[in-house]
Amino acid sequence: MEIVANNKSTGRGFRPSGKPKTVAEFEVWESKRHSDYNYEFYYGEIIKKPAMKQNELILLRYLNEAFLLTGAYRLSGVLASEVDVFVDEDRKRIPDLAFFTDEQVLAAAKGEKVVSAFAIEILSDSETLRHIEKKVQDYFDAGVQLVWYITAKSKRIYAYNAVNEVKIYSAGESVTAAPVLPDFEIDIDKLFFIG
Repeated sequence: MEIVANNKSTGRGFRPSGKPKTVAEFEVWESKRHSDYNYEFYYGEIIKKPAMKQNELILLRYLNEAFLLTGAYRLSGVLASEVDVFVDEDRKRIPDLAFFTDEQVLAAAKGEKVVSAFAIEILSDSETLRHIEKKVQDYFDAGVQLVWYITAKSKRIYAYNAVNEVKIYSAGESVTAAPVLPDFEIDIDKLFFIG
């Protein structure tokens, strides 16, 4: 996780002049860049978000296959990758996957800023516990109701129903995305090819 610029006024380092101070300014800055990278914005920090790795495609395939079996999919909901979650004027995050209802998709097409009720992150090698805690806090501050952190190395899913309410799922267990998507169920053994 590379920090491109920091905001001097927040005590997190130096913010070069001309760098954005708010999400609105950040979006202007981002629109002028010609880059294949995604960037998150956190109180003046521009954070380069690592791209998903090819070895994570297998996880995405299983998650998408499970989503195709849900009632939300039949109602034109989508499980989209790397779509903005606007927290407030100082923060914007980009989850690896997020669920949007058909109504939210149509509202976003009209320019409205919508917030997913369910966000999924796949833990990257560069993330620390501090990064995870900040992101989870940001998602709940934005109005997300459920956050999953998938850790491929330890073969676990950390399901957050609130900032301080997490349940860990591992081998031999299944997890649902209730209450957001109660019929979206993931078998940990199948997700990670255990057994």
